[in-house]
Amino acid sequence: MSDPFSIGTSALLAFQRAMATASNNVANASTPGYTRQRVEFSSRVGQGQGFGFLGAGVQISGVNRMLNSFLISRLDASASELGRLQVLSGLATRVDRVVSESGTSLSRPISDFFDSAQGVATEPTSAAARQSMLDGGENAAARFRAQANQLNQLDLETGQRIGNTVTEVNSLTAQIARLNRDIVRARGEFNQPPNDLLDQRDQAVRELSAKIGVITFEQDDGAMNVQTASGASLVLGNSSQTISVTRDPFRLDRQQLSITSALGENSLPTAGLGGELAGLFNFRNQVIDPAMAQLGRMAIGLTESFNAQQRAGVDFNGNLGTDFFRPIAPTVLPSTNNAGTANFTANISDVGAMTGRDIVLRWDGANWQARLASTGAALPMTGSGTAADPFIVEGVSLEVTGTPAVGDDIQVRTASDAARQMAMAMTDPNRIAAALPVRASASLGNAGNGILGPLRITDAGNPNLQAPVLIEFTAPGVYSINGAGAFPYTPGDTIAVNGWEVTLDGTPAPGDQFNFGPMGARSGDNGNARLLANVGNVGLFNGGNQNLTAALSEMTSQFGGAARQAEFTLGAQQAIDNQLQTERDAVSGVNLDEEAANLLKFQQSYQAAAQIISIANAAFDSLLAAVRR
Repeated sequence: MSDPFSIGTSALLAFQRAMATASNNVANASTPGYTRQRVEFSSRVGQGQGFGFLGAGVQISGVNRMLNSFLISRLDASASELGRLQVLSGLATRVDRVVSESGTSLSRPISDFFDSAQGVATEPTSAAARQSMLDGGENAAARFRAQANQLNQLDLETGQRIGNTVTEVNSLTAQIARLNRDIVRARGEFNQPPNDLLDQRDQAVRELSAKIGVITFEQDDGAMNVQTASGASLVLGNSSQTISVTRDPFRLDRQQLSITSALGENSLPTAGLGGELAGLFNFRNQVIDPAMAQLGRMAIGLTESFNAQQRAGVDFNGNLGTDFFRPIAPTVLPSTNNAGTANFTANISDVGAMTGRDIVLRWDGANWQARLASTGAALPMTGSGTAADPFIVEGVSLEVTGTPAVGDDIQVRTASDAARQMAMAMTDPNRIAAALPVRASASLGNAGNGILGPLRITDAGNPNLQAPVLIEFTAPGVYSINGAGAFPYTPGDTIAVNGWEVTLDGTPAPGDQFNFGPMGARSGDNGNARLLANVGNVGLFNGGNQNLTAALSEMTSQFGGAARQAEFTLGAQQAIDNQLQTERDAVSGVNLDEEAANLLKFQQSYQAAAQIISIANAAFDSLLAAVRR
């Protein structure tokens, strides 16, 4: 109707609902995910009269959420990246502390160890110096183990956090599926969007994106489908898919992901994830695994090089040197899915060729194929896998036995477990091989000016290493070895015999002799101790182009740089997220000053509508009074 009473009543109800909406905005100003609501007014259809149409008042056409869908999707994407970087930065910083802080780093123990070796070179017969070198070796080995254990604890913590995050993801996807059901039901019943339920769903989606990273698609009925960036479906309408944590087929302490749907269980590739889960897997693949590999590579390098030099000398009792550190071998892990009986024995063949990366060998029915465990990239491999001709790949030799089945996989952790194996093989300080195994001297009666240079061991395993050798000059520029041969001589020549070599300079006279024989016990010689003290400065890694000291410095810089880069990127992403949140709040957030003004405006309108009714009522009363007369 177009009478004032009806018009006033419609206005009264409309402004009452507008005040209720503004009040609700104020009440939820601090509610996470709440979107400001606005009442939409529209005129009621007027009534036609002979002179024209008369208005029929006002009505509420809807209560809308004030939002920008594009901003919402950008915020979801930002939440995903922010969640990833927060996890990655926090964990990478902890790795940096492990490898660089003075209380946990390797720098001081390794430096002290080589200083103690120099102490033996200075006093090769000193029992105290020898014991100090043993203690220094044990301290260095203990620091390797401690650092490896700290990294391993971080790895285990990462696994636990993966499991906890998956539980949270499943809870959120189930919540979104329930909200989808309620939203569809409410829209069907009232033919209007249920704003509060939509807010709850948007908030749940943002929390889910921070955990795993998602893409959303809204259906015509109002339900929202959710999937990962790789296309794995998490929510379809009112049903959610469950993510499960499964075990790595090579390492039961490592987690993989699978997703269960009506079609069964399928592997969930971690490459398509975002959010905290991506951060956890990024940390594992990009930080913790390389850190353990580099740490292990240095443990292997120190062990192999120091032991080799130790075996190239003789100890205090005159015996050939034995291993100082316990030898380290790569870890071989057959897949739990293997059907065959193949097994591998792995050893270090060339430290200079080692990268420390994990390798997977697969039997294709005809040959074993090598690839990187992290990327699946093919690796060159030589040999046939026998004891006489082992496979050689990435500085590791592999001997295979047993019978493989097609598709069988073997993982070789070339260095990742090495630091935890670092330990002393020696406990007796008298077994430190400070002396060279071969004694060299010029005969006192020599008439020439021939000068012997330092003797160097080239093959400590030569069975004739310590056999007596006599080099005698039989004519100018000609010498024999043990009375045999007539070898031409040029000053500065290197003479190689029985696994050792020596440089001879000057001009020996005919009849001059140079004698070589076994170094006796308690000789006081320090030739090998000087070489032991210099092991850290000898090219060892990267094809012999990098020494242990440089490799240690590079590792510290590498993971310190990774932590700083993650922190810098996190700061930039946090700034982006803050800006997006500011833009979202400008559109969807509650401005208390604005709502106060709206309340005042609606109150005044409400009072005016009440006045319309009051006037209409007074007019009606006047009409009744006139009729009674």
